[in-house]
Amino acid sequence: MTDAVRILVADDHPLFRDGVVSTLSAEDDLTVVGEASTGEEAVELAVELLPDLAMLDVAMPGFGGIAATAEMTARCPATAVLMLTVSEDPDDLLAALKAGARGYVLKGVPGPGLVHAVRAIIAGEVYVTPTLATGILHEMTRESVADPIDALTPREGEILALVGDGLTNREIGERLYLAEKTVKHYMTNVLKKLHVRSRVEAALLAQRREFES
Repeated sequence: MTDAVRILVADDHPLFRDGVVSTLSAEDDLTVVGEASTGEEAVELAVELLPDLAMLDVAMPGFGGIAATAEMTARCPATAVLMLTVSEDPDDLLAALKAGARGYVLKGVPGPGLVHAVRAIIAGEVYVTPTLATGILHEMTRESVADPIDALTPREGEILALVGDGLTNREIGERLYLAEKTVKHYMTNVLKKLHVRSRVEAALLAQRREFES
């Protein structure tokens, strides 16, 4: 029989912590080996007990769950960290993942959902509450395309700047010593990257960004 997954639970609300411990302890393959109420205590217990997984709240007395995560993952790299929190702030989520957390779950998750998250992380996956994962991916995607001009290569940016100055493809080719056909090829890429349909729209974007030739 496979050894049970050893878990450390850290939360400064005793009643909530008791509920989590009860939920986890009801599973044959999970066992709680320690409990903490502060970030510092969680790190100390992790170093002492070397659990397979530590479950931390973001907001705890002391230096808090995110700082504890960074310290814990540095000192106990074999211990996976799961954040269990009320915070839906994308900044907290990203900070936790950057600190080394392998999971981020909102309080209020049903018992089976929490157990599923624990098992997923132990299996080597990264688990984030689905609604938060969708939101953060949307935000990251939105930010990545918020300014598509930044996706242009230096040559494409140079051509776009000349388009903004009102030059034709032939004039751009003469200025940059490129064949007109080559300029057309670059312009096709520029239009696709900027998600615009015409060089007029591209020129407006160039002027707005004050590109210089």
